Amino acid sequence: MSTLERQIPDENSSRRKVIIIVAVVAAIVIAIFFYVLMRASSSVRVDPELAGAVRSGSPEFTQYQSKIVVDEPEATEAKRALGDIVMNIHTNVRNFTGRTLTGLEVKGMVVNHQGQPVNQKTVVVIPTTQPDLENNRTVAVRIMLEGMTDQDDRANIKVEVTGFIFK
Repeated sequence: MSTLERQIPDENSSRRKVIIIVAVVAAIVIAIFFYVLMRASSSVRVDPELAGAVRSGSPEFTQYQSKIVVDEPEATEAKRALGDIVMNIHTNVRNFTGRTLTGLEVKGMVVNHQGQPVNQKTVVVIPTTQPDLENNRTVAVRIMLEGMTDQDDRANIKVEVTGFIFK
């Protein structure tokens, strides 16, 4: 065997090692990138707030809260490829106040067996979904809760009015 023939297999095996090392390093960098993206998106969440709304604790809220009726909510849940569980809550809100609502804020939540929130989200329904809600009318409400796990104690769902504005 000549010297040239012995060098060719050695050169191929060293190239193969370099390619494997580069592929492993690239896979690690990509995995770290996706991990950082997942952590950043799940940790930063600011719920919207309806500016100037009548809120809990005010006499007007107590007077009209019972006249803004939330139907029994229903939910569907699905497991995502990321490993977390997403729950979509659907309900209807009915206005029996005798006045037109130009702003409506509701909070959807999943609670455990002790009634404590496991996950919750506040959404502004009006004017986001529709411009206003007249007396004796209904608006559909959809709330998507993300980031739950199989270990979370998900006993029940609730939707409650947290603020409203009249015309």
